[in-house]
Amino acid sequence: MSATDLSIIIPASNEAARLGACLTALARSDWTREARPEVIVVENGSVDATAEVARTSGASLSERGWSFAVIESAPAGKPTALNAGDRVAGSARRVYLDADVTVSPALLSEIAEALDTPEPRFVTGTLRIAAPDDAISRAYARYWARVPFMSDAVPGCGLFAVNSAGRARWGTFPDIISDDTFVRLSFAPHERIAVPAAYDWPVVRGFGALARVRARQDRGVAEVARLYPARMDNDDHRPFPLTRKLRLALRDPFAFAVYSAVAASARLRPGQGWSRGL
Repeated sequence: MSATDLSIIIPASNEAARLGACLTALARSDWTREARPEVIVVENGSVDATAEVARTSGASLSERGWSFAVIESAPAGKPTALNAGDRVAGSARRVYLDADVTVSPALLSEIAEALDTPEPRFVTGTLRIAAPDDAISRAYARYWARVPFMSDAVPGCGLFAVNSAGRARWGTFPDIISDDTFVRLSFAPHERIAVPAAYDWPVVRGFGALARVRARQDRGVAEVARLYPARMDNDDHRPFPLTRKLRLALRDPFAFAVYSAVAASARLRPGQGWSRGL
């Protein structure tokens, strides 16, 4: 095992308001392995103080003896940032982490243990959807958390990790919308694992923002299907029968109405640029 056990790559564009919490949560990890992680923040096309926040908040990681670096990447774009982080990463075991995600203390250790195999692995944690103090967003999150893809599968939204054999499944990140879909579908369902430890992943506030981000999500999945059709063989196609939908609708009719309206609106408004929380 290398001196660096895990390379944690965090692409960050205009994340000054959220990145500090992400790095603070990492610093609170219950990490006891001899080899330590490294954290690489890749500032990418920001017009706010993302890089400054990264350097300030990263001090708590350096105090633990972890390697910490901030690099600035251009041109803007998440694939550019991911590839820039990959180029300087010291470990073949990678964690790709969104800047607005906060991990629970046990998560990194559980991920590292799950990656301790020669077989290819895609590993994530147990997703907790963090909704803002907004009735629409909370309703959407309640229903979405019960959709089979979220409740029964291994989505890896906002956080996924691969071991050396897993990272060999692709070269550089392609210039596409949905990096997590591209990577997830590089692995068969039996190669994808969700460990028990949790992480919090936010949804955006308000109907309009939800619809914009949902449109981008849908467009990203369609793009992967169009450009990499062979990867769709790894989609486990979790069924969502009408009876289950009706039960959920009866249990929480407001959440069902919000989720359905957002999905319908998303089909009319394609997303552009970086999108957060969904």
